[in-house]
Amino acid sequence: MPDNTDILTEIFNAFHPYSPLEPGDSFYVDCHAVRGNDNILRELGWIIERSNTKTCQIYTGHRGVGKSTELLRLRADLIQKGFHVIYFAADSDLDEEDAQYTDILLACTRRILEDLKAYANPLPLVQWLESRWQSLKDLALTSYKFEELKIEEQIPLFAKLTATLRTVPTTRQKIREQVDIHSVDLLKALNEFIGEARSRLGNPKLVVIVDNLDRIAPISRPQGGTNHDEIFLDRNNQLRGLDCHMIYTVPISLIYSNRATQVRNHYGDCQVLPMLMVKNKAGKIDPAGIAKVEELIQQRIQTVAPELKLVPDVFDMPDTLTQMCLMSGGHMREVMQLMQGALTQTDTLPIRAAHMRWAVGRARENYEGGVDEADWSRLAEVYKNKRVPNEDSYRKLLFNRFVLEYRYMNELQETVRWHDVHPLVQGLEEFRKLL
Repeated sequence: MPDNTDILTEIFNAFHPYSPLEPGDSFYVDCHAVRGNDNILRELGWIIERSNTKTCQIYTGHRGVGKSTELLRLRADLIQKGFHVIYFAADSDLDEEDAQYTDILLACTRRILEDLKAYANPLPLVQWLESRWQSLKDLALTSYKFEELKIEEQIPLFAKLTATLRTVPTTRQKIREQVDIHSVDLLKALNEFIGEARSRLGNPKLVVIVDNLDRIAPISRPQGGTNHDEIFLDRNNQLRGLDCHMIYTVPISLIYSNRATQVRNHYGDCQVLPMLMVKNKAGKIDPAGIAKVEELIQQRIQTVAPELKLVPDVFDMPDTLTQMCLMSGGHMREVMQLMQGALTQTDTLPIRAAHMRWAVGRARENYEGGVDEADWSRLAEVYKNKRVPNEDSYRKLLFNRFVLEYRYMNELQETVRWHDVHPLVQGLEEFRKLL
């Protein structure tokens, strides 16, 4: 048996909070039973498989709840069934603190072009870029003369544009203006390229999955609404305009806006990945939810140190483990972060209650700093009513994970959606004063 230092190192790294799991990863645990029976393969995949026309669907949930892991499962399932799937994390192509529709269009263009360039002539896209190059080259911080480049050297210029958009705020808006004016032509050229690639692939079913758009920070507009409304609603025709099956992740706050009906009209039912329900709506511990979070922890422990038992080897007593599960709110990333936080406080296993409380306290501090003064009364209202009013002021609470979403199936097999204040926020003094 390795020494305690080696075990702690292995366990600590097994709980990396920012790495999505690839299909078949031994860390994966099926949690649909405590998430209202969510099933991405059926809810999104089934529609793609059965549809005779292109589809455009949206997928949401709190950041860190496991959407990327589920989307990677969907990608693998569709590939196994004969689809050609392009998956990419959009935050590597755009600035999540300042993103607009044109950024997403350019990111899609770049990724689709790079993936399918062996199957289709990129000339339509290259010609589009060439016709705008004179006005774009200075903005893209390059001195290349387009006509002097070979076509294989011209293709990476789309990546140069997206990189400039993401990293150079001073030229960002000017690039957007140039692209936006000619976005219809770009979409047409991209669809021409996609059409040729599909015919050469011998498989008309192409799927593009754009992940991490849910991270785009909300920015209120003076005229009303937000940048989320502009991107996903005002520009819905363009987002749905690509000639293939599309899946976009969207911020969870979008589906609770006063334009939620429009969201459904444009994209159909939005599929939501909720929290694991560790407590029920009445505030009582949900044994199935707690057991599932414990299984998440156990699965990672077993993979790196199969000789250890959760209690008493990893946790000193059952209550320490249960309290960590409860404080996570059933949020995947929170579980990982609390585990890592507790491990930093000990040189030898097991994790004791004091270590767990330290991790909870440190995590709680991070939430406290993000709550505006006016939000405390709103949080108290959500806690009391277990629902989020359809007002902009509450949407931020969802986006920042101060409020979490849960779902379960009732006796009629209907999905019941409800909300609660994050357990870490519930422990803050300012919140407790209002109860």
